[in-house]
Amino acid sequence: MPEVLVVGAGPVGLALSADLRARGVDVGVVERRGDTGGGTRAIGIHSPALSLLEACGATDGLRAEAVRIDRGEARADGRMLAEIRFDRVRARHPYVAALPQSDTMRVLAALAPPVRRGVTVTALQHDGDGVHARTSGPDGPAEIRAGVVVVASGWAGRDLVYRPGAVRTHHYPDRYVMADVMASGGPVARVHLERGGVVESFPLPGGRRRLVAWAGSDEVTDADAFLRDAVALRTGVEVDIADASTFGVRRAVAPALRRGRIVVVGDAGHEVSPIGGQGMNLGLLDALTLAPLLAPWVRRGDDAGLARWERDRLASARHAARLAFLNTVLGRAAGPAPHAVRTGALRALLRGPGGAVFTRAYAMRLDRAAPGT
Repeated sequence: MPEVLVVGAGPVGLALSADLRARGVDVGVVERRGDTGGGTRAIGIHSPALSLLEACGATDGLRAEAVRIDRGEARADGRMLAEIRFDRVRARHPYVAALPQSDTMRVLAALAPPVRRGVTVTALQHDGDGVHARTSGPDGPAEIRAGVVVVASGWAGRDLVYRPGAVRTHHYPDRYVMADVMASGGPVARVHLERGGVVESFPLPGGRRRLVAWAGSDEVTDADAFLRDAVALRTGVEVDIADASTFGVRRAVAPALRRGRIVVVGDAGHEVSPIGGQGMNLGLLDALTLAPLLAPWVRRGDDAGLARWERDRLASARHAARLAFLNTVLGRAAGPAPHAVRTGALRALLRGPGGAVFTRAYAMRLDRAAPGT
């Protein structure tokens, strides 16, 4: 019987299991997907998560493969609104480490216990000082008993913990188109807030950039053509687009993250818009601040700190949801007058005292898990 069973082997589940393994905790990991998957969205790991990932030895491996983004630009109408300097934030890692999520998972998987893939958890049931997890997989139905179960399986795992309707979800009307392309631009993140909608451009290793463009509320029939035209019209940059994908966004924050010996982390407990890069980092901070509390809980029944952990993580999730809502609103198309007002207000905010607060917010420095908060 493992001391802790982690349900889900995405970045959050792998980070948690790697950290627990480094602390000597007997941890099992199950994942319903048979492989690690292909295209993913999350690319940036912020300073608080990088600091906490040092405990399991992942930070050096991630930094070795990532592009370090220490500066960002907010632009509109071909002009710079303001420069965002992550390298001026007082932090152990004053930058964003940008690398494809698949590479993040590979680094974490090398430090985590082996993952049992193709195993779906169908139900969780408390049993005294442990939890029974009923599963289905290649060998048929089975059961795993663990001292604590942590659900890190994304939104699809909510039904294991919450009653239907317990986690209210807001679906935004906005659609986005995304692709990774070969493009110049150096290690600088750029956000173009244009009349036709936002275009984000983030550096990736190997001379690539992640492009994301607002696409309104209608389905996009030709994602490649849409993104190519949107980038050209809104930023003046010509790029070749292939294999673009579309996605929508939603917002949800669960009322609780713990039920007995079942704990929820990451998107299973809260979802925010990926625009702005908060989602994966929010989940990583859930997991990496939970890890040191689990060993005393499963071994001695000492649950000190769990109530505060839950309060802090829910508060951080609500803050991230508000920031994600602001990102979504600012990224929509606007008429000439509203666009001028928006641009002027942002220029004044970012070039004044509010610029430092804005930078700290986007660097996850306002999260309850960040040192000094």
